[in-house]
Amino acid sequence: MIFLKKIAVCILLTAANTQLIAQQHGLVKKYNILFLLTDDQRATTIHALGNKEIITPNMDELVKNGTAFTHAYIMGGAQGAVCAPSRAMIMTGKYVYHLAGDGSTIPAKDIQLGEWLQQKGYDAHGIGKWHNGPDSYARNFSSGADIFFGGMSDHFNIPVWKFDSTRQYKADSIHGQPHINAGKNASELFADDAIAYLQRADKKPFFLYVAFTSPHDPRTSYPEYTNLYDTAKISLPVNFMPQHPFDNGELKVRDELLAALPRTAEEIKLHLRDYYAMITHLDNQVGRIIKALKESGQYDNTIIVFAGDNGLALGQHGLMGKQNVYEHSVNIPLIISGPGIPKNQRRNAFVYLLDIFPTLCELTGVQKPATVDGSSLVNVIKDGNKKVRQTAYFRYREFQRAVRNEQYKLIEYNVAGKRTTQLFDLKNDPAEINNLFNDVAYHKQLILLRRQLLQSKATTGDDGVFWNGYRDYIRQ
Repeated sequence: MIFLKKIAVCILLTAANTQLIAQQHGLVKKYNILFLLTDDQRATTIHALGNKEIITPNMDELVKNGTAFTHAYIMGGAQGAVCAPSRAMIMTGKYVYHLAGDGSTIPAKDIQLGEWLQQKGYDAHGIGKWHNGPDSYARNFSSGADIFFGGMSDHFNIPVWKFDSTRQYKADSIHGQPHINAGKNASELFADDAIAYLQRADKKPFFLYVAFTSPHDPRTSYPEYTNLYDTAKISLPVNFMPQHPFDNGELKVRDELLAALPRTAEEIKLHLRDYYAMITHLDNQVGRIIKALKESGQYDNTIIVFAGDNGLALGQHGLMGKQNVYEHSVNIPLIISGPGIPKNQRRNAFVYLLDIFPTLCELTGVQKPATVDGSSLVNVIKDGNKKVRQTAYFRYREFQRAVRNEQYKLIEYNVAGKRTTQLFDLKNDPAEINNLFNDVAYHKQLILLRRQLLQSKATTGDDGVFWNGYRDYIRQ
């Protein structure tokens, strides 16, 4: 049976490669791309990938029909709104350290995915949240619908712009101003826009980008979704803590003030209930979009990418937000499905969101631009034994740095000159509870990871003030 499955996968991939060659010679239509991006959805919130308490039938169907990356990560950010640099990394394929400033804006010199695909004959259609400024949106998309230029909003009263063919998006101009979409949930609004686009899409290949604002707080949904979850049946995270054990440099940021200190089990379960309800409602909108894609006749010719922009703590380690480098905040969902993509497969290679850009280039027969830092995941998709990189590297502002390999993870903190180190055995302690830093039995692992941390610093161009005095510290 295993042998037959391998033959089937080989046939699919051979067919896909044949089509890619034909595409490159202009003999067949290029694959369409549907990119679905969620906001603050951590990796452990899809039923088919292990969370038996959450209801996500449509995301489960994506998992069933595609390849899921269980070790997909963000690289981190230089500001509290981690999603801004995360989204910039998606659209540019660049390391966070190679982005301008704190990564919240994308200058003209950074070629974006939509820009690049437009040059290759695609219609790039943008819907929903755009947290990287109007100028970069105007360059990235040739058409669009309701656009939210911001980080967060009331989901039932979200201010959105209509697509402006003049590419101005200035509230004081004659070209219009954002309007409040009152009453309709933003996830439904953006799904409606996507469905309308799919119903009228012409023969031109499309890149349809739908960026939801859910499940970012405020955690509000319809009662029928909230009522699906009973807090008495929601499990408290195994790494729940009343408060973080030390100052990580960002304990008073907005996200951390969304629940009282010390954290209580009751309040955290309420947050989880509302978070899950929003994801289930979002899942319903994903299902509506996929249904419309099938009805358009384009489903079999479309690559679907489903991803989150960052994770979230929600009580783990005594934290609420994403301003940290624990697994719950840097590990995100990433699923790719479509023609030639193996179905119902898992890949545990270390990948970043910035790898999506070059992956889509290779899958559509388009050469990636030289500005891209990320690596194509096509070889990993073909073969689960392939790797993209040996380690994954993370940062949060100038307080925190981390690196992990297949078993161990090192987190280093520098808060107001005070250094703190954590070392975790992720195979035996995936929730990052037991700090092994002071255990002499793990001294060799500590040295190895510190070397890998410094190697990653050099590879990614990280030259922040975090490193001042670091070599002296690790020699102690």
